[in-house]
Amino acid sequence: MKISYNWLKEFIDTDKTPEEISTILTGTGLEVESLEKVQPIPGGLEGLVVGFVKERYQHPNADRLSVTKVDVGTGEDLQIVCGANNVAAGQKVVVATVGTTVYPTAGEPFKINKSKIRGEVSEGMICAEDEIGLGTDHAGIMELDADAAIGTLAKDYFKLNDDYLYEIGLTPNRADATSHLGTARDIAAFLKIAVKRPDVSAFKVDNTNLTIDVVVENEVASPRYSGVTISGVEVKESPKWLKERLAVIGIRSINNIVDATNYVLHDLGQPLHAFDADAITGGKVVVKNYAEGTLFKTLDDVERKLSADDLMIGNADVPMCIAGVFGGADSGVKATTKNIFLESAYFNAVSVRKTSKRHGLKTDASFRFERGTDPDMTVFALKRAALLIKEIAGGSISSNISDFYPNPVQPFEIEVTYKGIHRLIGKEIPHGEIKGIIQALEIEIVGETGDGLSLKVPPYRVDITREVDIVEEILRIYGYNNIEIPTQIRASLNTSVRPEKDTVQNLVSDLLTANGFNEIMSNSLTKSAYSSDLDKAVKILNPLSSDLDVMRQTMLYSGLEAVAYNQNRRNADLKLYEFGKVYAIEEGKYNENQRFALFLSGADKAEQWNQKVKTVSFYNLKAIVDGILAKLGISDFTVEDATSKKLAYGLQYKKNNKQLVKFGTVSTEAMKKADVDKEVFYADFNFDLVLTMVRKNKIVFEDVSKFPAVRRDLSMLIDKAVSFGQLKQIAQKTERKLLQDINVFDVYQGDKLPEGKKSYALSFILQDNEKTLTDKAIDSIMQKLIYNLGKEAGAEIRK
Repeated sequence: MKISYNWLKEFIDTDKTPEEISTILTGTGLEVESLEKVQPIPGGLEGLVVGFVKERYQHPNADRLSVTKVDVGTGEDLQIVCGANNVAAGQKVVVATVGTTVYPTAGEPFKINKSKIRGEVSEGMICAEDEIGLGTDHAGIMELDADAAIGTLAKDYFKLNDDYLYEIGLTPNRADATSHLGTARDIAAFLKIAVKRPDVSAFKVDNTNLTIDVVVENEVASPRYSGVTISGVEVKESPKWLKERLAVIGIRSINNIVDATNYVLHDLGQPLHAFDADAITGGKVVVKNYAEGTLFKTLDDVERKLSADDLMIGNADVPMCIAGVFGGADSGVKATTKNIFLESAYFNAVSVRKTSKRHGLKTDASFRFERGTDPDMTVFALKRAALLIKEIAGGSISSNISDFYPNPVQPFEIEVTYKGIHRLIGKEIPHGEIKGIIQALEIEIVGETGDGLSLKVPPYRVDITREVDIVEEILRIYGYNNIEIPTQIRASLNTSVRPEKDTVQNLVSDLLTANGFNEIMSNSLTKSAYSSDLDKAVKILNPLSSDLDVMRQTMLYSGLEAVAYNQNRRNADLKLYEFGKVYAIEEGKYNENQRFALFLSGADKAEQWNQKVKTVSFYNLKAIVDGILAKLGISDFTVEDATSKKLAYGLQYKKNNKQLVKFGTVSTEAMKKADVDKEVFYADFNFDLVLTMVRKNKIVFEDVSKFPAVRRDLSMLIDKAVSFGQLKQIAQKTERKLLQDINVFDVYQGDKLPEGKKSYALSFILQDNEKTLTDKAIDSIMQKLIYNLGKEAGAEIRK
């Protein structure tokens, strides 16, 4: 948002410099992102002075040049060669002295140097208006009034005032500060001075010859609507002061009527709209919604289809303006306009925001309406604009002010306690100072007790609805820098080691990156077509498109989209990982969970001369998953089948009956949804659960055992439903001390075995670190294993 320093000073009496005002604004929450000096015309006429031509004679070596003697108030006359045919002795002129940079209306700036022109010395330049940016006339030099004082700076003679432009990074909650008045209120509160409002006491109705009725059919979208007519105006160029004032903040002058409404918008923060009154058929303005699909041409000559939810300003027959957003092509002020209807309204912020977004129209008016304007400002702004239009365009106020306001917006009532204020701020501020700040912010104190205050907050402060908001207001005016940093910090330290999310995430990321993986970051918004249960999906109320209408419920499809994107660009060998969140509605509550996903596709390693290319397999993924869990110190989990609609086959690891990770081959159905045509392996970690189970791996030294390890093998017949994981768990439970490792080294399934059976061959590594195992001890252990495997898994030992 752009704010002019000179404009601000019309609301407050202060001798603070622009830089000091910048510091105040930033300190009170209106962060100044930049401050720059602005000149009404390029160069600001710097180095130009008023001179008096004392002598003029013909140049001895050129018929079209003159030699002049000019007094510029320095006590020493300058000799200047001039080519203008209207230069003469006795004139007051504008002189560019040596060293001055001149900024012409057209062309590049140039510097004036002392030089010789056809043999005669020239110590400056007598200027035409186009040579210094004051106009386009080049017929001759500028002749100034005879009473112009010699040596006067040209910028003072032409009354050019330098200004300073603040670029403020306005936060969305500060709707009250979208104008010079709003910004001035903060400065005044900080400086403990009064705000000067424009005087509208001169407003009066001249006649009622052009009364236009106002009918509001949608009171919810338009709680207040005010209007007045002005007849006999002359649409023309705006006066210089108005054009310059708007130019400073980057507003292009259009005509005096439109410029007046723009001026009041940036002055008071109240958007206005001027209609050509002769285009208002039926003698009435109707605020209503039109049928879905109604065509309407806006000021930019674009024909738009209206939504039934768009609030419109119309006449008795057709719509004329999109309320609070954009005017119509046929009802706006034109060069031939003589009578106008001036609108000043308070529109529903949500309605304006939805309409603005729906049509892709962002205007100064919608910017303010969708944040919330002041419902009590409409009539005041209307009077301000009407007086300004009469001043610069003539005309008569030809109706009483129409003011539809059936349900006035009430001030927000808030109770605050001094204890709560001090607790949140962290400092005891005197009660008198607290009350002074509150009143300086135009918040009314309606009651006071020893414990606190009862307040009424004006409706234009839409951001103040709670006690904590009042505390924030007090703090920003009191000054954040005035809150001392305490000399003592009181805290209780927890010595238990808890894994930090970022630490664990970085550990896993480093491991995967070192193994050739790349991290991806995907949008949490995705398409509802990916959802397996739309009733549990978190839907977006105003989606940007049908492809971004829900929050993702799984990490799978965002990763598959990345795989498809790369595969379509001939980058088929992929190892990807992503940390992110998934979202769902469960038992009427919104849930978001931290997940961590892996994706493998294509070749395991790049093609090389000394080895064949191998495609990644399920076991590559399993090795990575096991490696991550081992790195995090997570063990003793159970293994179960994870085949589902998303996984053609796979496994899931559980601990305490909670799923740590599921992984496997992505199903064809899931790949088709994301247009992936090559096999993809996917792992999905419950990262929230992983974080609760992370254990710090302690590195300790252990001697290589002096006693030999012994291997024993068992071949067994088991049911097809029995997994190696179950057998391993039974064996470890049977012998915890001496059983060092278990492995499956042969699997057989075929017609030579009974139906529903399969054959496993397992190896068992036994070792005692304190002594050599005897055959008797080994046989005893193996008999226990055979017994328990048979009892719990139905294993039949094959001889």
